[in-house]
Amino acid sequence: MSTPLFKNVCDEQYFSKLYEKYAKDLHDFIYYKYGEHVHPEDKVHEAFIKLWHNCGKVTPDKARSFLFTVINNITLNDLKHQKVVLKHRQTLPKGHTNESPQFLMEEAEYMAKFEAALAKLSEGQRVAFLLNRVEGKRHKEIAEMLNISRKAVEKRIYTALEKLRNDIEGI
Repeated sequence: MSTPLFKNVCDEQYFSKLYEKYAKDLHDFIYYKYGEHVHPEDKVHEAFIKLWHNCGKVTPDKARSFLFTVINNITLNDLKHQKVVLKHRQTLPKGHTNESPQFLMEEAEYMAKFEAALAKLSEGQRVAFLLNRVEGKRHKEIAEMLNISRKAVEKRIYTALEKLRNDIEGI
């Protein structure tokens, strides 16, 4: 077996020959395996930087294997990192809403006006209105619950609606 010309990869001439020889193969390997979105050119440069930092430990006959292993690991680590970033982008902070602060403020003001207007209604109107609009009960069911006629329930609900419209501005 012949002795290698170079003892280690740290020799600049040998390192540049390695780059010329394997850079395109490494690029194609990553490009075909993972696609353009992983930026294969950058990964090639990172692999050669890692080889340069470890040039004293890597023998010339193991340089090709080292480069392909390193570039694959760099790419896999980058893909894992992208998955973590995507996961954290999708999780919303606690209490996050899509509404603007102005909308939330207007909603709070409206609810205050609505509650004040509800408090102004007579008890019969408020009960009939809430049973109908909040609990979804039908006029007939409300009439049976309150022991009044269906027409009385309708009158209470419609007068409650009329008073609410008058008391709350912007409806």
